[in-house]
Amino acid sequence: MEKESNYIGLVVLHIIIGVLIYALPIIRQPFYLAVIVFFFVRIITAKKSKKTTTVLFACCYIIAGESLFRMTGGGLFYEISKYLVILFAVFGMFYSGISNKAYPYFFYLIALVPAVVLASVNLGYDLRFRSSVAFVLSGPVCLGISALYCYDKPIKKSEILDVIKYIGLPIVSMTTYLFLYSPTIKETISSTASNYAASGGFGPNQVSTILGLGIFAFTVRFFLNSPTLLLKMVNGVIILAISFRALVTFSRGGVLTALLMISIFLFFLYIKSGFKQKQRIVLTFLLFSFLGVFSWVLSKNQTNDLIEKRYSNQDAAGRSKEDLTTGRADLFFDELEGFMNEPFLGVGASGMKKIRLEKEGQIIASHNEISRLLSEHGILGIFIICILIFKPLSIRERSTNNLFFYAFLAFWFATINHSAMRLAAPGFIYALSLLNIVDDKTIVHRKRLVAKG
Repeated sequence: MEKESNYIGLVVLHIIIGVLIYALPIIRQPFYLAVIVFFFVRIITAKKSKKTTTVLFACCYIIAGESLFRMTGGGLFYEISKYLVILFAVFGMFYSGISNKAYPYFFYLIALVPAVVLASVNLGYDLRFRSSVAFVLSGPVCLGISALYCYDKPIKKSEILDVIKYIGLPIVSMTTYLFLYSPTIKETISSTASNYAASGGFGPNQVSTILGLGIFAFTVRFFLNSPTLLLKMVNGVIILAISFRALVTFSRGGVLTALLMISIFLFFLYIKSGFKQKQRIVLTFLLFSFLGVFSWVLSKNQTNDLIEKRYSNQDAAGRSKEDLTTGRADLFFDELEGFMNEPFLGVGASGMKKIRLEKEGQIIASHNEISRLLSEHGILGIFIICILIFKPLSIRERSTNNLFFYAFLAFWFATINHSAMRLAAPGFIYALSLLNIVDDKTIVHRKRLVAKG
């Protein structure tokens, strides 16, 4: 088990990183470059038995830090996190190969190609081909490559907990940055709309999504990796801080996704536990519920009750809003119409952007990956969706040890339905559901029997 002091030291280090990134803008890009170099060196120098987990650590750190480095300008370019995940995964394949049962994900990647060909013909001067296609396909390709790498890769139960730890650490830095960026929430809130000021000046949807993932990561540690009162206190405070910052973004998607993941995780943890462990889970859940209630009350106080109106789908005056989806439903049906008009090969990558530009005079990106796949890929989009939904279930039939299987899939599915694949996180978290979790084995050294002459 990880030493208590080592874990707390890592948490403190990432609080300091958050402070430095806020206070010293000049270090942001050099720090990001240092992170990339650090993980490449770790992968190269890791023992053969540790290569897989080291690659996973690298990818988790990159996806969890994506919003932080986007909002601070620390990344070299906007989509770099997705390309780094692809690069790390390919690097990992060089050392450990891929499962021969992962072939459906090859077909998945091939099925993305026709939309690129259509885009090269159809996109006009108002939409740059390379950047437009890269924007909509970098996420799906990141998912496909990650799935190829992770599929049926055996890792120990203790190692998957370390993987989740690497998801949480960069989110500690981002939460620290957000507190420094907008320490007084009351001054930044004037309506029930998504709040950019409380989101580090960046997209609230993306920030909320990553913060929600952080809530889940530290909830897992709260229940499974907090054997002492000190660790429970540390992880509890982190959950409280991240939850508060997620709520005050006023973007509901990430928070509701986190609640869904936590509910699924706790359900499977409870049914797989023995009687004594179930008692501990219930007691821990009571404490966890207190943290949730306290976070909500704090958020209500700091937002003058506007957060309650937001989650009740009301405006600042208390009037109910007609559209619960804030325009996403219109985009969804618009893309279904695109599929009906071009059912065979679809309208091509970024084709719906072009259609909206011509009809409405503005470029509007999709918020729903399912409808985008249908409209831009046609029948191949249905083929892609079937692979993504049904292939993970085949590995679940053979291996039921992945306690987080359904929680990971829930994050992917919920996120792509409110934020498409703007972030690398949903694609890579999906891939984590494909890992083959094996029991930690203790090596028993036996004495050799020597026959007496």
